[in-house]
Amino acid sequence: MNYIEIKVVIDPVNIARDIVVAELGEIGFESFVESNEGVDAYIQESMFDEDLMKSLNSFNHAYFKIEYTKNVIQNQNWNEVWEQSFEPINVNNKCVVRAPFHQFAENIEYEIIIEPKMSFGTGHHETTFLMIQELLEMDLTEKNVLDMGCGTGVLAILAEQKKAKNILAVDIDDWAYENTLDNITKNSCSKIKVLKGGAECIENKRFDVVIANINRNILLQDLKNYCNTLNKNSRVLLSGFFSSDTDLLLEEAAKNGLTLLNKNTKNDWTLLHLTN
Repeated sequence: MNYIEIKVVIDPVNIARDIVVAELGEIGFESFVESNEGVDAYIQESMFDEDLMKSLNSFNHAYFKIEYTKNVIQNQNWNEVWEQSFEPINVNNKCVVRAPFHQFAENIEYEIIIEPKMSFGTGHHETTFLMIQELLEMDLTEKNVLDMGCGTGVLAILAEQKKAKNILAVDIDDWAYENTLDNITKNSCSKIKVLKGGAECIENKRFDVVIANINRNILLQDLKNYCNTLNKNSRVLLSGFFSSDTDLLLEEAAKNGLTLLNKNTKNDWTLLHLTN
């Protein structure tokens, strides 16, 4: 599966970048890397509609000047691209996420090895960082955990390292599915099951902790399905959305019987820690 990389140059960048990212996320773009001039956005080639992108409000706004270039990223080139830029991530001096070609992390309680491929969730993005940070403060011992939209599997791997009993990792993307399988082997995990698909994969299953780091629309669409799997006094961690969407997510959470325990933000992204 090839990916499309859109390098967007925005003027004025500080005002318009979040709007551009939000609108691109609405039409299927999966990951964003901020640049000094704007943002680099990534979408599966099969889902890319250039005319639809060009019709977005932000691309036609009277006060924004937006230019972009398009590149096709071949599967076999992605590892090389990542290896040139991938740096280890240190979360609160408790957890390090590194690639196999990085040195062993000393005096760190949790070390996760992630093979950087065309799947997202390495810890570099704010939402994955927020998720790791929150999980580090939780007791997962003997818990049944769901990692929905698992990306690289990094959160599922951390859950196993924190002594969760059973972990189900689910992602609809081929790359994410294969990458997660690879990464659980690299981290000698034995309690993680990986499924390719969406919310249909969790029917008739029960969990104590649900982790969902996905985009806003999928969270709003599938939150009811996640809640139907919860045991009593379970925890739900939601991220993958902009801080401006927090009230919308909290409203949907309340409809499904969830209450807020904790909220954390990093830049313009938010994590919600909820319970039933």
